Amino acid sequence: MLTIGAAIAGVAAGFVVVAVLLGLVGGTDTGEAALPAKFEEAGCSFQKVPALEGAHSVTQPDGTSKRWNTDPPTTGPHYGIAAIFGIYDEELQLARVVHNLEHGGIFIFYGEDVPDATVAQLEAFYDDHKTGTIMAPLDRLGDEYALGAWVVDGDTDNGFLAKCTQFDEDTVSAFLRALQFRGPERFDPADLQPGH
Repeated sequence: MLTIGAAIAGVAAGFVVVAVLLGLVGGTDTGEAALPAKFEEAGCSFQKVPALEGAHSVTQPDGTSKRWNTDPPTTGPHYGIAAIFGIYDEELQLARVVHNLEHGGIFIFYGEDVPDATVAQLEAFYDDHKTGTIMAPLDRLGDEYALGAWVVDGDTDNGFLAKCTQFDEDTVSAFLRALQFRGPERFDPADLQPGH
């Protein structure tokens, strides 16, 4: 009897280990929980808000939604065609970029008063993280740059937005490492290359 009980317990424990490894049960640590403190330590703001339904209800690419709950938007209604992943020197249509986030992408936007040296640091960072990343100016951010992500994964169904004035590579890397490629519509990172 003891042998049968031990065998059943062993099989159950094996199932739990396999389930955790496959992400079927909680236990996947992406570093998400550490982000608020990390960004606060870097002198940045950090928002985690409930994700909005991702309907393709914005009918014009330059349209907006009154439902967006972050600025710039990280989840919710958007235009049916995403922006092409890449780096831009002009502002993008935000309703398109929300679609990029739905696919697991990350945005890096910077305001008109961000120093050229900081923009250069962001561009160098982008060059090393092009897959699934879109970068462009967004003048109204002033002296801040913003990082945005939409994550629906496990217990997480949220939009994430961080805003900073100083570039800190470790902090920005942590954002991408924890949140990229976890959107509600999963795309192979090979499909999120610049030009796609």
